[in-house]
Order: sequence, then structure tokens, then C-alpha cells
Amino acid sequence: MMTSSEIRQKFLDYFKSKQHLIVDSAPIVVKNDPTLMFTNAGMNQFKDYFLGNKEPIATRIADTQKCLRVSGKHNDLEDVGHDTYHHTMFEMLGNWSFGDYFKIEAIEWAFELLTKEYKLPIDRLYATVFEGDAKENLEFDQEAWDIWKKLLPEKQILKGNKKDNFWEMGDSGPCGPCSEIHFDMRPEAEVKAQIGSELVNNDHPQVIEIWNNVFIQYNRKADGSLEPLPAKHVDTGMGFERLVRVIQGKTSNYDTDVFMPMINFIEAHSGKKYGVDEKVDVAMRVLVDHIRAVSFAIGDGQLPSNNKAGYVIRRILRRAVRYSYSTLEIKEPFFYKLVTLLADQFKGVFNELYLQKDFVSRVVQEEEKSFLRTLESGLQLLEQACFEAESLGKTKKIDSKTVFELYDTFGFPLDLTALHVKEGGYEINFNEVEKLMQEQKERSRAAANVETGDWISINDDEPVFYGYDTLNTTAQIVKYRKVKEKNKEFYQIVLDNTPFYAESGGQVGDQGYIETANERIFVLDTKKENDLLYILTDKLPADTDLVFNCVVNGAKRKLTTSHHSATHLLQAALREVLGNHVQQKGSLVNENLLRFDFAHFAKVTDEEMAKVETIVNAKIQEGIKLGEERNLPIAEAIKRGATALFGEKYGDKVRMITFDPNFSVELCGGTHVQNTSEIGLFKIVSESSVAAGVRRIEAVTSAKALEFLNDKAETLDKASELLKTPKDILKSIQELLEERNALAKALEEYEAEKLNTLREQLFDKVQEKNGLHFLAETVNVPNADSLKTLAFQLRTKYPENLFCVLGSIINEKPQLAVMLSDNLVSTKGLNATNIVRELAKEIEGGGGGQPFFATAGGKKMDGISKAVLGAEKFA
Repeated sequence: MMTSSEIRQKFLDYFKSKQHLIVDSAPIVVKNDPTLMFTNAGMNQFKDYFLGNKEPIATRIADTQKCLRVSGKHNDLEDVGHDTYHHTMFEMLGNWSFGDYFKIEAIEWAFELLTKEYKLPIDRLYATVFEGDAKENLEFDQEAWDIWKKLLPEKQILKGNKKDNFWEMGDSGPCGPCSEIHFDMRPEAEVKAQIGSELVNNDHPQVIEIWNNVFIQYNRKADGSLEPLPAKHVDTGMGFERLVRVIQGKTSNYDTDVFMPMINFIEAHSGKKYGVDEKVDVAMRVLVDHIRAVSFAIGDGQLPSNNKAGYVIRRILRRAVRYSYSTLEIKEPFFYKLVTLLADQFKGVFNELYLQKDFVSRVVQEEEKSFLRTLESGLQLLEQACFEAESLGKTKKIDSKTVFELYDTFGFPLDLTALHVKEGGYEINFNEVEKLMQEQKERSRAAANVETGDWISINDDEPVFYGYDTLNTTAQIVKYRKVKEKNKEFYQIVLDNTPFYAESGGQVGDQGYIETANERIFVLDTKKENDLLYILTDKLPADTDLVFNCVVNGAKRKLTTSHHSATHLLQAALREVLGNHVQQKGSLVNENLLRFDFAHFAKVTDEEMAKVETIVNAKIQEGIKLGEERNLPIAEAIKRGATALFGEKYGDKVRMITFDPNFSVELCGGTHVQNTSEIGLFKIVSESSVAAGVRRIEAVTSAKALEFLNDKAETLDKASELLKTPKDILKSIQELLEERNALAKALEEYEAEKLNTLREQLFDKVQEKNGLHFLAETVNVPNADSLKTLAFQLRTKYPENLFCVLGSIINEKPQLAVMLSDNLVSTKGLNATNIVRELAKEIEGGGGGQPFFATAGGKKMDGISKAVLGAEKFA
């Protein structure tokens, strides 16, 4: 039986024999494409070729591409684990033709590879072709049908509708009919009982699509209409995991050697067997799938976070941990242990994970620890919600807002909430929860809504960037389009040549203006979409055919450039001081500061930061000339020791920036000073943690560093003036702190004595009422902790039948506290949270807590007395 590694290599070797250039996978995290968070198809890295923005490096290409489908149109997340063939991260084997071969070669080669090289039985293959669409005025794909008729019996060729057999990049852009290849994996008896053609595209787990051949021949315009492309292309994608399953004769993708080593590892550590209990099987499938998505995303530069792509990765990670915790009953961090196994498996295929396996493992471990704490907190909140549902009535329905809050605020999975409450006999109104989730999605969608029109072409000149050498050029408009964002209109304008640097590699885009004799249009920003560089303006020139004088904001560019070059010096200094494990994990470079995120698992000490700062400033003082080499072969650059970023897709030719060959050599597309002396001064402003294993340094240079130091000096002068001690400010501050601490201690003792007196007074005011030890009083205390202390002291004094309500004005805000003894909670069904929320209406506030103790704050101070009086109604 062929191994998965042999199957992958055979695909690449086959297309290499057909004169295809074999290229590396693009990073799974997408950069310079606002339409995508992650690479979700093999064609993503070639979009510019299809759009005509860039010349292909070859007309025939093949590769295996890391893909991730968890958001937007392609969202397989909820299916993962529950079936045998969906994945979050998967490999897409692909072969491409850019204006070279078309349908005949694509179909015949696909058939030959599957049947001759992989030796799959022809009678189990089914092909689909596009049946046409009258509404779109699209014809039946007779050409593809005729090609397949020469290869397969007609009963194995099926017509497919627009949904299944017409591929589109998005709402607009290149598109065309496609021909899918499906394989029937059912046992012989089932095949004889029912023909496979009836099960194609009907979600049968054993009759699955393995390959899709897309024939890109149209362009979808913004208004929905189609126009023929000047050149026809082929875009194919074959799911590697499904192919391995078919060739190895397994009933599940997870039963192949792609996943089984990790499943065996989980079996050994959990004490549970795969293939015995479906619940356990789902959990194990989730873990081995999700570790791939999480690991490769982190390796390509996307750390888990609370927004955008980072939130998606965190959500996948937490879904895996939830299954590990609840189904496999592993209560301590375990998920991260799969990283090393995975990295070793993909060594030589996707080396970026292997080279960073320790870092990725540490990040996953810290995220796992954090979420395990969240799980415990979430379960406590859920217990509280169940208790409240029990005490409020007999329906045992959990409050929908609480369920949504657990999901939205605490990252508590909805399915875990459902599982937990079901075991206790409680109910969730999923329609209400879904409505709350939908409302939140609509809010997010509205905030991010961007409408984009079609590009309007003026001429076909190739855009050229001159910004490395000049801040001023004359140019004509190549094309433009109108975009609408948050109800504001902007214009994206492509120039035939430009001095404006587009936001990339952490460096912000240039600003400036373009002008003619009669008009000046300000450039708000410069960006890149895929590899197409454009300026952003809030108006369109009156005459787009004129020649424009293009001017970059020189002051902003100069400061930005200074910060960018200093970032290179900083990284080299960090590696010298902390070690070669330091790797860039993110950066921001603008006119105000530089921000540098890097891999390091401990706080950078003051001594280490001082060393780094000294090294950078020494390099600035040396006056090192910029070494810049453009269009350098990447192999040569790496051989000469250039630092490359994980998660960055480099071409065959790169730009190498050197400040002393023995100090800083990096691949970089940003703008830089000609000599380090131009930076002037470097000063670290802060050092902090960004995520597990990632530290952040912010620093300033040049005029911004002088501003920072002058501000510090001014503050010091003012402090000296206030202290009236120009010579020894530190000594004066130390004396002040000692004096303050002594006064604070004396005040604390006074407050404690005062609180003891108040406590004794309250003990005397406790009444016997309806079998209760009842107390409702307004008290004068300094803070909320004192109010809580009094309540607990009363509980100690009266361990049974205590019903206590205390009110106070603290920092000009009304506060309430309700304390109940345990027997009132357990036998009478009372709940301090419900009581305090009702009383808080008098102070126009709200609160909560536990069944025996709860607090509330408000804004209506004169409502305290009414709230305290209202306590008697409950008693």
C-alpha cells in the first residue's frame, strides 16, 4: 500500500513530467488580500495571474497547498469530526495552466494519473460536467462531456447544476464551468444494490468528490454580468486527505496514515480506544484535525487572539480542548503535545512548522491552560444559571442571554452548554440564542461592510514602483474603482508608475498628493490588493486622462523609514543579547514609533533591554551604509545568511537589506535610510507580553526619540521643582513613599477599629422576624470590601436563618449587599442574586453574585433608603 508521502510525491512527479514548475505552498495566513483571512483554495496564491495583475512565473505550475476553511462561504468547522471527510486544514494538490493547455489536457491527465499511476478502478469513477444555466445565458459544457465520453462509459458522466459545477472566485472576478471527479468507495454488495451515480453530490460518506477541474473562461463583473476572459486558464484541486483514503482503501480519511499516528498517540494518553465509542471517535477526530489548523496557522504567523483571524484560530483551538476535556476526560493541558508529532510528520513538506515546533507548542500550551481556566469559570456560571432557573419557576429554562454571554464573552462553546444543561434536565431556547447570535453577526457585518465596484481601465501600462529612489514622479492613471465603506465613498487608483509605498511588511502606506495645474487630490493611504498597488483618495480627478505630478509626504516617510531601519537593527541586537531563537512575529512601522513582536518566553529584563539599546545606538553611531540588493535570487540570499520571515511567501527574486554583513541581513521590501547615522537616536519606550511566547518592544527614533526624552526631562524638572530638591530627587521620593506607607497603615488600623465598632452595633440591631435573624441597615463604610466583610461577619455570627441587607454610599455611588444563610437557600429556595437585582431597581442599578451572597451598584443615591426598606417585604 502506498504511503501518504508516496502519494503526494507521485502527484508532483507526474505533473513535473508534464513540464509543470513545482512551487512551494503559500502561507495559510493571507497577506495583502482584504477579501481573505486564510488561504482556502489552491488558487489563492495565483489570483494575480488570473486577474492579469502579474505575469505568471510559468504557464504550467503544480503544488500542494495548505488550506483552511473555517469562515465565510467555505465553512466546514461544525462538520469536522462528525463525518469522515471534512477538515479545517487540508492539503490541496493542484495543477495549473495560465493561458496554456485547457480542457482536453486537464481531463485526460487527471484520468491518466488516477487510473494508470494510482491504479484506481475505472468503474468506480464518476465525472460531472456543467449542465448550463438559462438565467445566466450559459450553455451546457459539451466540450468537457465529449472529452469524458472517450474515457468513461456515458452512465458514469453526469450533468451538474450551477451550484456544483460552476466555480467562482467570489462575488466578482474570474470564474467558469468545472468538471468534478467522484469515487465510489462502497462495498461491492452496496454497489450492486444501488448505482453510484444516484449518490454523487448527495452527501454519501463513501461516494465522495476527490478532484475538481475548473475551466476559467469568464469574468464576473460587480453587476453580476459575465464577460469572456482574453485568455483561458485551468485551475484544479484534489483533496489530498480524500485521495489517500481512496488509494489506501479506508472508510474514513482519519483511518489513513495521515492521521492514525496522532490518533494512536491520543489513545495511549487518554486510555480510550478509537473505533469503539462514536463520541470518543468524534473527539479524537476533532483533535487530530484541529491541531493541524492551529499549528500551521501559528507557524505562518497568526497567533490566537480575540479578533479577526486570531479569533478563528482561538475558536478552533478551544473547540478541540472542549472535546479533550469533556469527552476524553483529560483535565490538564494535552492538545499541545500533538504539535511535535505533527511537525515531524511534515518535515520536508512544510518545514516552517518543524523549524518552529517548540515555539508553536508553547503557544498552544499557554492557550490551552487559559481556556481550561475559562471552562471551569464557565461551568460555575452555568451552575448559577441552572440554580436561578430552578428558583424562578418549574420550566427549568436557562436564560438565553446567559447562554449567549457564556459563548460571546467567555468563549464557552454552545454545544458544551447544551450538553451540560441537558444532563441536569434543563432546557435552552435555541431559537432565542440563535437570534442573539444572528443580531451580533449583523452588527459585525454592518461594521465591516465594503462595497466594491468594477475596475475602470484607462490604459494598460504596467504599474512600476519608484519609491525606493524618489518621492516624486509624474504618472498617468491605469485604472480606478469606487469603494464604499461605512457609508463613505473612496477611490482606489492604480498609477502606471508611483513613488507611494504600499502598506506591507508592517510598514504603513505613504500619504501625499497627486496634482495637475488645476487640481490637487490628497492621497489618504497606499495599499496592496494581492500584488496590485493602489492609492486611496476621497475624490476622483476631474480628468483621469491627464498626467499627474505625484508627491509623497516626505516628513512622514522620513520618520517611517528611520523606524523601519531601526527595526532591523533591533532584531539583530535582540538575537545577539537573547539568542538566535528570536524570530519576528509581527511589526508595525509608522512615523510615530516602531513596534516589534518576537518569539521569546520570558520578560526581557531591564539589563537586557539596556544592552539591546546600547548595541542599536552604537550601530547608529558607526554610520553603516545601507547595502541594498534588488532582484537577488532567493537561494543566494539565504546562502548569505539573510533572515526570512516564517509565514511570508517569497518569489524567486528578493530584495536584501544589509547593515553590516556580520550584523543585520534581512529580506525586506520596505524603505530604509541610506546610512544608519540618519536614524540619529534609538530609545525603547516599553516591553510587554502580546501572547504566549511572544514579547513586544515599542521604540522611537530620530525626532520622536528626542521628543520622548525631552518630555521625560520636563517631567523630571517639574518633579524636582515640586519636591524642592534639585539634587536628590530619588531620595525625596523614597522619603515620601515611606511617609505615605506609614499614613496608609495608620489609616488602615483606624478603619479596622471603626469597622469593629460598626459590626458590634449591627449585631445589636439584628431582629427576630418571621423566624429570621433579620437586618436591613444603611451603613457608612469606606469601600466595597468593607461592606462585604461586614456581611460575612454577620453570617459567622448568625449561621442559620440570616436575612441581611446592607446599603452604603461609596465614592458617591450607591451599593447594596445581600447575605443569606445556607439553610434559607437550600430549604426556602431564596436566592441573594434575585433579591439584590430586585432591590437594585430603587438605585437604578443591577448586580449579581452567588445564591447566598450578591451585590449591586447603581446611580440613584437617594434610592438606598428605599432599597433597605424594601428588604422587609422579602423578609
